[in-house]
Amino acid sequence: MRALRILLITVVILGGLFVAADRLLLGWAESEAAEKIKARQGLSGAAEVSIAGFPFLTQVAGKELERVDVTLRGIETSASGRRVVISELSAALHDVRLGSGFSTATATTATGTARISYADLAKASDEDVTPAYGGNGKVKVTGSVDVLGRTISRSVVSTVSLVDGDTIRVRADEVPGEGIPRLEDLIRQKTDFDRKISGLPQGMKLEKVQAEEDGLVITVSGTNVPLTG
Repeated sequence: MRALRILLITVVILGGLFVAADRLLLGWAESEAAEKIKARQGLSGAAEVSIAGFPFLTQVAGKELERVDVTLRGIETSASGRRVVISELSAALHDVRLGSGFSTATATTATGTARISYADLAKASDEDVTPAYGGNGKVKVTGSVDVLGRTISRSVVSTVSLVDGDTIRVRADEVPGEGIPRLEDLIRQKTDFDRKISGLPQGMKLEKVQAEEDGLVITVSGTNVPLTG
C-alpha cells in the first residue's frame, strides 16, 4: 500500500512538472512568435500571439499547431498609392505547420477582421474630405468645393462596399444640388472614392467591408499564410 501511495505521489509530481514545463515553454513560444511576426510585417505597433491546445509539447513534437490566434496593431498598408494604417488585425490561424528547425510556421487557413479608423481613412482620402460614421452601417463624408469663388461644404451619407476583391468603394447615396449648376458632380468628385488596399500580410485577402461606429471593419481570409520565416 505504501509503495502504491509513493507511486501515485510521484505520478502527481511528475504530471505537475510536465504541465508547468509545458506552460512555461508555451509562454516563451508565444513571445518569440510575436517578435518574429512583428519583424516580418515591420509593424509600428504590437503583435500578440496565443497558441491554443494542450499539451503544447505534443503539438510541437508533431510539428503542427491546432490553432494560433494573432492580433497585429499598426499595420502600414497602401491604398491607391496613399499610406493608410490598419489599426488592428485579429486572425485565427488553423493547422499551423512548423518547418525544419522550427524556423518557419505556415497556417493552412486563416480568418479574421481588420479595422481602419475614420481618422486613418481620412489620410487616404482627398484634401478637404472628412469621413465619419453615419449610422445604420453608413459612412458620412464631408467635402468642400469652390463654386464661383464661394466655398461650399456638404455632408453626405454614403454606402461602403468591396469591389474586385481588393478595393474599398465609398459612394454617396444622394447629393442635394439645391439648384446650383454642377454642384452634385463637384461634391461627388470629393466624397465618392475608391481605394485599392495592398500590403496585407502575405496570403491574406479582403472578403467584405462594413462601416461601424469606430471605423471600417474588413473581413479577411487566407490560405497558406506564413507567420514567420
